[in-house]
Amino acid sequence: MIDEVGPAALSLREVARRAGVSHAAPAHHFGDKAGLLTALAVEGYGLLADELRSAYERTGDFLEVGVAYVRFAVSRRAHFDVMFRPELHRADDPELVAARAEASTVLYGPAARVSGRRTERARDAGIAAWSLVHGFATLLLNGNLPPETRRRPEAAARRAASHLFGGRGR
Repeated sequence: MIDEVGPAALSLREVARRAGVSHAAPAHHFGDKAGLLTALAVEGYGLLADELRSAYERTGDFLEVGVAYVRFAVSRRAHFDVMFRPELHRADDPELVAARAEASTVLYGPAARVSGRRTERARDAGIAAWSLVHGFATLLLNGNLPPETRRRPEAAARRAASHLFGGRGR
């Protein structure tokens, strides 16, 4: 439903109707719309962490973690749209805080820890990489990139992200 109307226009009553449950069921389980969207964001961060971890384990390449981030944004747009909009959910929810922390640990990469501590340089590199792939994904999803980029988003993301990795794109 979020893919159709966007997260701001989501209605618990319509969610219930489409799910074939009473109109009170979503409120019973989630409390309100913010509760439902918080649960969706928690799920999204878990899925994102899995996607990023899998990409790194499969390739050993942090650039491919960035490509996996874009792949997640494209394939799980409803989650992506909610996860980074704190006005839509309860950003201080303990489950959400934990899920976000897990995803950021994977996102910043295994090189970002030295003796169990994140170094300032590694943190800054992680922020730069995340900014690039998040910005790329957002521009892509909002239709602001050239059509050929939208046709092959992973290849385009790989080329764009390669600039952070000394120009080594594939």
